[in-house]
Amino acid sequence: MIAIFNKFRIGILPIYVLLAILTASVCLVSCSKDDELEIQNDFPFEVNMMPVPKDVANGQTVEIRITIKRTGNYNNTQYFLRYFQFDGQGALRYYDESPYLPNDLYSLPTEQFRLYYTSTSAVSQSFDVWISDSFGNEKQISFHFNSSD
Repeated sequence: MIAIFNKFRIGILPIYVLLAILTASVCLVSCSKDDELEIQNDFPFEVNMMPVPKDVANGQTVEIRITIKRTGNYNNTQYFLRYFQFDGQGALRYYDESPYLPNDLYSLPTEQFRLYYTSTSAVSQSFDVWISDSFGNEKQISFHFNSSD
């Protein structure tokens, strides 16, 4: 190798400079801004529910157990609940809190919770519960109760 350098009378310093320029250009090209790190925080979810009775009497309370199952884990995700009653009359509440108002949005503090529906009519009742997250993903659960009066 030294014989080649001596034959062409090339010093080692120009070769090191050439290698440094080549290495720097490869590093600069490979670090372009188009390859930004993507952080996913929007994960879809599923809603699991325990079975509920089909019949309800006037004044009877039905427990609804719901679990939100995430496909990914982002700690800052918030979940919300909204319900719409379109047949019959009743009151939906979260544990011992005051009853929810239809069409209002309520924050859910946990991913596993219980709702309590109390019938206030002697006819069949139907309502939908919508669970959404802070990224706009939504799931609908429909409930239909026949009157047992």
